[in-house]
Amino acid sequence: MRCQAAIADGKGHFVIDAIEIQAPQGDEVLIEIKAAGICHTDWDSQSWGKALVMGHEGAGIVAACGPEVSTLSVGDPVMLNWAIPCYKCFQCLEGNQHLCERNSAVTAGNKISGGHATFSSTTYQELAIERAFSLGTMAEFALVREAACVKIQVPMPFPSAAIVGCGVMTGYGSVINAAKVKPGTSVVVLGTGGVGLNVIQGARIAGAGKIIAIDVNPERLAMAKTYGATHLLLADKADTGLLQAAQTVKTMTEGRGADYAFECTAIPELGAAPLAMVRNAGMAVQVSGIEQEINIDMNLFEWDKIYINPLYGKCNPQLDFPILQNLYARGVLLLDEMVTRTYPLADLAQAFADMHAGKNAKGVVTF
Repeated sequence: MRCQAAIADGKGHFVIDAIEIQAPQGDEVLIEIKAAGICHTDWDSQSWGKALVMGHEGAGIVAACGPEVSTLSVGDPVMLNWAIPCYKCFQCLEGNQHLCERNSAVTAGNKISGGHATFSSTTYQELAIERAFSLGTMAEFALVREAACVKIQVPMPFPSAAIVGCGVMTGYGSVINAAKVKPGTSVVVLGTGGVGLNVIQGARIAGAGKIIAIDVNPERLAMAKTYGATHLLLADKADTGLLQAAQTVKTMTEGRGADYAFECTAIPELGAAPLAMVRNAGMAVQVSGIEQEINIDMNLFEWDKIYINPLYGKCNPQLDFPILQNLYARGVLLLDEMVTRTYPLADLAQAFADMHAGKNAKGVVTF
């Protein structure tokens, strides 16, 4: 099969061109992609030093199944999950399927993981090509492992389903699975991009009493109220480490600081900022995936503060994705509203430009 795809060259650029995909083998599934979410990670993937079929958020329809597939049938609508569990390694048996030692595209390092469908089955210009995060959703079709798929069991547009597989799960899971936010507590969210908005609605779903959203972009900050923010704080770009904002947060939380603070900006200079926002014995959560070396004033840990760095909201896909689907069906989890704009694959460059400009809560490529 030949189909169109977004292909990164590993040197900071991408093209839209044809790839070829072989029939699924073993437990592999061929997915006709209907929608692919657009994330900063997709932009970054252009510069990972290797050619890739781009995209790691997606939803579509099962087009063909390998002979060992047992839970899916042709025609099934599915949402895709990049933290593909093997169910057998130490971390999977510990319940940490998002940290799978064999299949995770993150914890397995910068190599083709066990969660990747047969490498030689997808080719570009007659050479085998890797699929980003073992998925490669910015293509008309994608070959994935069965464990990467979760059936869509409620009425849901494909663009809304597509965004569950990264930003929604990361934000919601960081609140519910990782921090375990308690009802009536106070929550601060630094950054109101796609992940930050899902932290906000995760906090609302958890029953937080006060949800303070902080951003330097007033337009993005305004979006936060739709998802559950009770207070908005426009930050000053000159406020180093958001220490002035932290003082404002303290005045809003009886002078002691918030119970929880979530960093969702991916700005290394703000890596320590959530520690400054929380009270003694409060919890700071690094959501955005900062990986650079940063300096932290240890005084910010005083006293009894906890700082955690969860991956993918500690996702257990076969448990969490159905919960998210049910929350959506009940009107509790806002997904349709989050898809601000859709784009054809040919307009991916414009979609990235709009993402960097902060115009969308979430942009989605549709097929």
